[in-house]
Amino acid sequence: MKRRNFLDQSTIGFAGLLISPNILCLNKKKNAVIDNKKFEPFAVSTWNVPMANNIAGNQLDNGANALDAAVKGVAYEEANILNTTVGKGGSPDRDGNVTLDACVMNHEGNCGAVLAVQNITHVAALAKEVMIQTPHVILAGEGARKFAINQGYIPENLLSDESKKAWEKWLKNKDFKVKINVENHDTIGMLCCDSAGNLSGACTTSGLAYKMPGRVGDSPIIGSGLFVDNSVGGAVATGLGEEVIKTVGSFLIVELMRQGRSPQEACEEAIQRILGKHKGKPDFQVAYLATNKKGDIGSYSIASGFSYTHYKNKINKNINSGSVY
Repeated sequence: MKRRNFLDQSTIGFAGLLISPNILCLNKKKNAVIDNKKFEPFAVSTWNVPMANNIAGNQLDNGANALDAAVKGVAYEEANILNTTVGKGGSPDRDGNVTLDACVMNHEGNCGAVLAVQNITHVAALAKEVMIQTPHVILAGEGARKFAINQGYIPENLLSDESKKAWEKWLKNKDFKVKINVENHDTIGMLCCDSAGNLSGACTTSGLAYKMPGRVGDSPIIGSGLFVDNSVGGAVATGLGEEVIKTVGSFLIVELMRQGRSPQEACEEAIQRILGKHKGKPDFQVAYLATNKKGDIGSYSIASGFSYTHYKNKINKNINSGSVY
């Protein structure tokens, strides 16, 4: 089966104990009064997504909380019809239906997710609605779609002409093998840190191209596609979701950081956990992006081609990740 276009698009957290910038503390040694500084907000995203990451970064600079910034940032790619791996214009399943998945998680450990949603573009925002407006964590399929409409979301056709033509071409051969190349991915994951020093994240996707109807990958699964612990850090995943789910990859990375690993060490270990289940070079891609509370960033992938986008102090840049192969 042909894997999602692993477009060369591509988390990071921030530091320390929260202290208001308006509070004054006494330096006993020097008997001086010192102003404490605010946290410097930032946003990081999987892949080369400058517009989405810049939107999130600007939101943070203007005082938005981390979750709101992440949701607004990924919304750009959800509405980007040229991105065939996320939102509107995403590649359909084998029956020609575009179904979307997403999840969010905030600094308090609250989370929401939607699975296999049709006709709704902004599923990351919808996942946030599930978190806030319902007693549940996950809504799926038709139930999630009806909930969206009740919340005022307007249904629309998500299958673009380009994606429809590609699906019709695929139908002639029905190549079910997952292929890997530098354009092969299916997710935008974003982590944000706001000026209060709080971490939150969002993850959204249209899933594996030409998947079996009903298939759901790692992206909307808390602990697999996304996990945030505000006392430790956060992580997001991209690539073949089945492999991420098997090792609960994002949760694993945060737990490794809790034990003292750096984000880079944790990402590398999480990739090795996957590779340990396979002999030789696998024919799929998985990549991770992570941060700890100090703001250190880690990223690693099985194959080369993965990158991430980082915004801080009004500087937005794309950075290539290390890889095993």
